[in-house]
Amino acid sequence: MSIKNLQPRFFVLLLFIMVAGALRITAAGRITPFSNFTPVGAMALFGGAYFADKWKSYVFPLLTLFLSDVIMMQTVYAKYATGILFSGWYWTYLGFAATVLIGHLVIRKVRIGNILIACVAAAVVHWLLADFGTWMSPTNIDPTTGQHYTKDWQGLLKCYTMGLPFMKNVLLSNLVYSAIFFGLFEFMERKIPALSVH
Repeated sequence: MSIKNLQPRFFVLLLFIMVAGALRITAAGRITPFSNFTPVGAMALFGGAYFADKWKSYVFPLLTLFLSDVIMMQTVYAKYATGILFSGWYWTYLGFAATVLIGHLVIRKVRIGNILIACVAAAVVHWLLADFGTWMSPTNIDPTTGQHYTKDWQGLLKCYTMGLPFMKNVLLSNLVYSAIFFGLFEFMERKIPALSVH
């Protein structure tokens, strides 16, 4: 591949995704003061909004999520590991893929209003899917009773209610990290013409 064929925009976008993965690992390890925040939602929205090729917008954020999960489940959260990941991981990944789709559909133009709508929608979709997975999982229990969630409407509503504080953290982290990622990349695009779509 010649130097002329290199795409600086792609490599900068990929760098943003990798940084998000690294921030997630440090947050899980309580290394940073932002331990309650995770950048993965913003990373998914960012990938969905900026990668021109749809497959890249899913593959690179999902691969980053997977690699950071493997590292965290083998170190920080080893006691919760089921193999290399965690029980019910596919619900989380489905929510993450849905977040990429939200970024692609909602943030067709990078505007504050579009980003805010996408952040809220992503947090709600993640909460609905991830907590449904928690309710379905045979290994998760209701922390208020010490018993498994009942497999009925009341059990599902209880699970969703218990997940609301986590949904709030997802929403706040989506907003904060999206402001950083989108704001910084838009600033870089204006300063570095090679990063713009031609």
